[in-house]
Amino acid sequence: MNFALIPLCEEHKQQFKKDMQTAFQQGAVEKFDKIEEVLPESDIDHSLSTNGAIAYEAVADGASVGGAIVIIDEKSQHNHLDFLFVKVGVQSKGIGQFIWNTIERLHSKTKVWETCTPYFEKRNIHFYVNRCGFHIVEFYNKYHPAPHTANEYGTDNDSTNEYFDGMFRFEKVMLQKRIIS
Repeated sequence: MNFALIPLCEEHKQQFKKDMQTAFQQGAVEKFDKIEEVLPESDIDHSLSTNGAIAYEAVADGASVGGAIVIIDEKSQHNHLDFLFVKVGVQSKGIGQFIWNTIERLHSKTKVWETCTPYFEKRNIHFYVNRCGFHIVEFYNKYHPAPHTANEYGTDNDSTNEYFDGMFRFEKVMLQKRIIS
């Protein structure tokens, strides 16, 4: 396959969001019998409008196969992977690994990457830890909510969405090449 990771163009944005929602929904449906919308479009829009946001579309042989949204802090280089997805039907072909490796190359000044995934998403946990080199550094739940907002990960007591009952936070500290003179 001929892979490319390109900046998301405006014409593809709606389909990108739909494909991302479908991919996230599939993982939740595999775990829970009945679940409401896992990833509202408003969450994707929030990510896309965050300062430093860059959205990428993964293309293989001319067809969209996934994508990612990263938040880049040029000053601190402590960057965040908000979303990474592979379209339903094309998983387990190395696309996720291609997306991540390309993001690392594109943002080689990054000191630390951070991301989160639900506690039950074993494929995601395997991918981030064993394939990408992240480390689990925190577990958000009703006893230890995410610091951003009490219900950002569905950890408030009124949460009815089982998908966000607990989230792992991952970090990957990047080795910086030292130049010896």
